[in-house]
Amino acid sequence: MYDIEKYYQAKDVADCIRALREDPDAVIISGGSDVLIKIREGKMAGCSLVSIHGIPELEGIRMEDDGTIVIGPATTFSHITNNDIIKKHIPILGNAVDQAGGPQLRNIGTIGGNVCNGVTSADSASSLFALNAVLELTGPDGVRLLPIQEFYSGPGRTVREHTELLTAVRITRENYEGFGGHYIKYGKREAMEIATMGCAVHVKLNADKTAVEDLRIAFGVAAPTPMRCTKTEESVKGMPLGQELLNAVGKGVLEEVNPRTSWRASREFRLQLIEEMSRRALAQAVIYAGGEIHA
Repeated sequence: MYDIEKYYQAKDVADCIRALREDPDAVIISGGSDVLIKIREGKMAGCSLVSIHGIPELEGIRMEDDGTIVIGPATTFSHITNNDIIKKHIPILGNAVDQAGGPQLRNIGTIGGNVCNGVTSADSASSLFALNAVLELTGPDGVRLLPIQEFYSGPGRTVREHTELLTAVRITRENYEGFGGHYIKYGKREAMEIATMGCAVHVKLNADKTAVEDLRIAFGVAAPTPMRCTKTEESVKGMPLGQELLNAVGKGVLEEVNPRTSWRASREFRLQLIEEMSRRALAQAVIYAGGEIHA
């Protein structure tokens, strides 16, 4: 049984913003895989819902003339995974969201909901960090563009204003062209598990595929919010491919992360995961980028 005070189906983005302005306590719902669970558990009992489900301008994936990939926030995980643009240009994101929950969740869960719920374990978040995604937020005063690194303000919190709606996730050509990426998720079960740790690595190699030209290393559950290990990224640029590179990354990220102990895993175990997963994700990302790291 769901304790919902009222439900409103928004007709379009402008109508959604109007409804949010009129109800300071209203909550946006799309697929409902997060919101409905919270209502059922009593955490949001008696809330008002504004639905954006079925609004065409918030769904789908397209590429703009300059190569920017634009993902509608109401696009489901399964559509992202199976989209030709995603598979060709940013398969790391398709693979990441394909590890969220089970088939039923992936058919209703949306990337916008996954980002806006603010949790550090969101499977899309670390990959979007590695892709330098920019979030398009639309409110009463117009549109603002915000790098995803500036979106999370704390555990389960974001800087989205109540009257703002996430209207697009944007990834520019310079942040995917020539890169290879890989996402690894660790959980106690092989499927339908919230991440104990998530690691996304995106790498671009030099012209002869022997050294690192650019690198992004992002984690979920390694800190209160999703994060990038920017110091480690900068420190290994130009390094040749090899075990020394893997070791430098594995040790470097340990100086930047801040995991906590929870019922899923201890801080000490998470640190072991962080070191090993960063090494493995980088080695596979190098392969996807056209290179190879020999043992």
